[in-house]
Amino acid sequence: MAPMAAESLAAPPPGPLIVARRPPARQPAAFPLVSVVVPTYNEAANIGPFLAALRAGLDSVAGGYEVIVVDDDSPDGTGEAASAIAIAWPNLRVVRRAGERGLARAVVRGWQVARGDVLATINADFQHPPSILPEMLAKIGDADLVVATRYAAQGSVGRFPLHRQLLSAFARSLGLLLAPRVFRRVTDPLSGCYMFRRQAIEDIELQPTGFKTLIEVLARGRVRNVAEHGYTMQQRRSGKSNVKLRHWFEYLAQLGRIRSQIRRRRS
Repeated sequence: MAPMAAESLAAPPPGPLIVARRPPARQPAAFPLVSVVVPTYNEAANIGPFLAALRAGLDSVAGGYEVIVVDDDSPDGTGEAASAIAIAWPNLRVVRRAGERGLARAVVRGWQVARGDVLATINADFQHPPSILPEMLAKIGDADLVVATRYAAQGSVGRFPLHRQLLSAFARSLGLLLAPRVFRRVTDPLSGCYMFRRQAIEDIELQPTGFKTLIEVLARGRVRNVAEHGYTMQQRRSGKSNVKLRHWFEYLAQLGRIRSQIRRRRS
């Protein structure tokens, strides 16, 4: 595949959160195999080492790849730092969002500009080891969706703080209560690292709020076969979590919408 030109702080597409069908390729290698979206906000201390680790794993991927950093106009210069890295790394593209917020929406905006057959996402805080992406990609041949999970074989919460474990367990319990058909499909429905076939969401409007997108893909996407990949949760490398109290209220609203959608399908 020919190298792709670096895009310096491009703008995301406006409008509904719909990943359009990709036009047919004129050449077999016109599109990369996988597009990895990395949503960021104030990750300047992490972004350089993270992208270096991501590149080390993805450079060996047969079929090619692209990495799309979607930065929410970080005041600490995360977007500018990523754009500087893109000068020497043609597989890296950088998108800056202004006037729109929310990690979940940032991920979908990245997918909208992605060119890969497989769409993926991972956060830049190192809680998901970047090295797991090639391992997950090896499983996509037999699945529509591959999820990195703390709760499957070889998975672990590691040294994740107890209070964060309790919050995560509470969030999963709420999901099992309000949307059991979605939450029972995988062991870690709130995972922030997963990949799926592009066709699973093409032309479907996603409606994520807050910081969770996987449950949207599971609820609204064309996902039949699911594979899981166990990993050990890591401590955030630098900086602080961007999760705020309002995100929990947005999560509840998202669960309510998913529950209503499922009920409408059944009626």
